[in-house]
Amino acid sequence: VQLVESGGGSVQAGGSLKLSCATSGFDFGSDCVAWFRRPPGKTREYVGWVEGDGSAPYLPSSVRGRFVTTKDKGKNTLILQMNNLRPEDTAIYYCAARPGWEYCYQTDYDYPNWGQGTQVTVS
Repeated sequence: VQLVESGGGSVQAGGSLKLSCATSGFDFGSDCVAWFRRPPGKTREYVGWVEGDGSAPYLPSSVRGRFVTTKDKGKNTLILQMNNLRPEDTAIYYCAARPGWEYCYQTDYDYPNWGQGTQVTVS
């Protein structure tokens, strides 16, 4: 299983970034994939997930209405479109997977596979 994030960078408040997570080695179209982030000095927190066939992506209230996550099944790539970014969104962003499992969870210890992370800085 491989997960490779890209698309991070620095942006001013109110701006947008699009993160991608290229995946391989598991059934991307059927399995849970998710985004987490680790703000400076804080623990890792979930940002959103896409379960199973991707028909019902879920995002927490802290980012709902600003972030959108989708599965690009043709490219086995998980997308996180981030709009109206705020300084508090500054973090290292990770994608994670639960190969063989359709449903996702909020806790990071439920995910056996992780990408290397990509830095997002909002000023």
